[in-house]
Amino acid sequence: MQANIKEIFESVQGEGIFVGEKQVFVRFAGCNLQCAYCDTDYYIDKSTLVLKEEELFDKLRKYGAGIISLTGGEPLMSIDFLDSFLKKYKKYLNKKIYLETNGTLPDELDRIIDEVDIIAMDIKIRSATNQINQFDINEKFLDVAYKKDVFIKVVFTSSITEDEINSILNLVSKYNTPLVLQPKTPFREDEPFMEIYNKFYDKHKTTLLIPQTHKFLNLR
Repeated sequence: MQANIKEIFESVQGEGIFVGEKQVFVRFAGCNLQCAYCDTDYYIDKSTLVLKEEELFDKLRKYGAGIISLTGGEPLMSIDFLDSFLKKYKKYLNKKIYLETNGTLPDELDRIIDEVDIIAMDIKIRSATNQINQFDINEKFLDVAYKKDVFIKVVFTSSITEDEINSILNLVSKYNTPLVLQPKTPFREDEPFMEIYNKFYDKHKTTLLIPQTHKFLNLR
């Protein structure tokens, strides 16, 4: 069993409720979406590493951070590899598994939910991504994800619609999850961040406004 991996590195988490915490990032190649704002290289090309399970284990155990962030791309696109790898090696790594996902592959998540500790689930909204809204699939994903420590992240712009706001609020309210609003990078200082934030906060108090902090620090 092997996987296509773009890079492995140690840094601090720049997004979400674990911002500032040191993690080991494993960036998987491949994604089932093509978001307009995507800022990562997830395509399979000559820079892609092809690693066997034991090779990834050998690399990961050398890092000191206590959390491994599976990111991408979309890591659940490599579900056969992840399923096998986590069941074989997680206990030997002695690290928490943090899954960064676009929240559109519930069946794949179900296969590894017992091996995952933290789920950072993006809701990809059309006004920011140019992808169709998939709130029904997001809900199916949360039916699985809620069993673990999960929060929802939404990258947004000033073009966010009232229908998108209400649909997101319905999901976070149903599952009582923290919500992170992340302005699309780069952004203008005159964008109505507080106006949009308050529309969420007024109905869901566990709402945070957090930009991509690693961009300000010039970190990966």
